[in-house]
Amino acid sequence: MTTGWEAAVEAQIRSAQERGEFDNLPGAGKPIPGRNVPYDEGWWIRSFLEREDLPGDLLLPTPLQLRRRIEKLPDEIRDLPTEDSVRAHVAALNAEVVAWLRTPVGPRVVVRPVNADDTVRDWRAARERAAAERVTAAADPATVPAPPRRRPWWPWRRR
Repeated sequence: MTTGWEAAVEAQIRSAQERGEFDNLPGAGKPIPGRNVPYDEGWWIRSFLEREDLPGDLLLPTPLQLRRRIEKLPDEIRDLPTEDSVRAHVAALNAEVVAWLRTPVGPRVVVRPVNADDTVRDWRAARERAAAERVTAAADPATVPAPPRRRPWWPWRRR
């Protein structure tokens, strides 16, 4: 049995269908995403991270975030221009590690400050390797890629 307001809603839907207001809607005829996927309690977290284009590391507890940043440190400092900037980056990371060590929150994970001298030594070695590879590549013309062919600024003309 339908009530008065349910009948009114059904009448409005029927009249909108007759007018064609539901034709050509985005996603019409496409399967519902996630229809054949087993239920997952964290689906809304994953969809939020994908929609907002956020890294999944934000959900980790603080000590695991710090460990992950320490692991990624060589990649982060690779393009820094000077030794002072590398030391400043390491000092900022170490300040976060020490702050967490003073008041640990979350799981008990071993996190230690990074040795700035070792990091600078590795940074220098990586820069020297990259410079040597550039010199080797410049000496061997076969390894240098050819410049891309330039297209004319008038795309409607054919050669």
